[in-house]
Amino acid sequence: MDCFYAAIEVRDHPELKGKPVAVGGSRDRRGVLTTCNYEARSFGVRSAMPTFKALQLCPSLIVMPTRFEVYRQESAKIREILHRFTSLVEPLSLDEAFLDVSHHQGDRASLAAIIRQLIFQKTALTASAGIAPNKMLAKIASDWKKPNGQFEIREAEVGSFIYPLPVNRLWGIGAKSTEKFATLGITTCGDLQKATRIQLHDWFGKFGSELYLLCRGIDRREVTPDRERKSLSNERTFSSDLTSVAQCEAQIPILFDELVTDIHKSGLLDRVKSVFVKIRFADFTRTTVEKSRAPLKAESFVELLRTGLDRKALNVRLLGLGVRFREEVESNQLELL
Repeated sequence: MDCFYAAIEVRDHPELKGKPVAVGGSRDRRGVLTTCNYEARSFGVRSAMPTFKALQLCPSLIVMPTRFEVYRQESAKIREILHRFTSLVEPLSLDEAFLDVSHHQGDRASLAAIIRQLIFQKTALTASAGIAPNKMLAKIASDWKKPNGQFEIREAEVGSFIYPLPVNRLWGIGAKSTEKFATLGITTCGDLQKATRIQLHDWFGKFGSELYLLCRGIDRREVTPDRERKSLSNERTFSSDLTSVAQCEAQIPILFDELVTDIHKSGLLDRVKSVFVKIRFADFTRTTVEKSRAPLKAESFVELLRTGLDRKALNVRLLGLGVRFREEVESNQLELL
């Protein structure tokens, strides 16, 4: 979906049409935006941006409170439409899903256009689609013609499409990895294809083996329907090891803001049951520290981080934050109680 939460707010409040709109995030320095519309993005405003910074960039920004019950209702309408065409639907969040339509004999681009039209007729909201031979390429293609568009990568076009693609468009490549690639003279997937499996493993560990395939447009993961999400996390591998507790703690607000935004997008905020911190030390050993019913605040993760760092007197190569969710049945039982 295109700016799903913001689009719903503009639809339900017609006076907002054409104005920069964001959703979520209190106006104090701890507030973080969940999403924003394209008018806001033209000012440099982005999802996961602190609200105070967004207002500095765009003083006319209208910040609406989140209404997750409404977003879930609209998501259910959209999900029903998707299931008319295939039972193989893998939701990623309230506003995004993979569909396996390989069993359809007709033109897949026409099918995507029909689905998008039905979504608009039912919800008055626009959607964008990516059509491709695998999940990674479909995900990339879905962003290619946003908003309210679609893009297809055919099997025979994969090689020519992926070769000039910026490496940061690949799944799992963040800002730090992009910086590391730049120091190695790698900016495109074509550049990355010149690296051997051994080189990629040396640079990125196990993920290097995945990169060897991804930069060639190969993704063998299947669409997994009805998968209940059990956890959500993010992580960052540092180009230079962190050498002090203070350096590690300085990374928590950045990772925390990204995590909270992802939790809001998942629609599972009310099902968080525990928080955890994962640490990979310079010798590649790992440790995870977890706490149930801890407040979803940066301070909770700082406390867990300190506990984890006490376990080994080594520099830190990777940090990650995450949450685990109650199962839906468990959540419903708690509501009944």
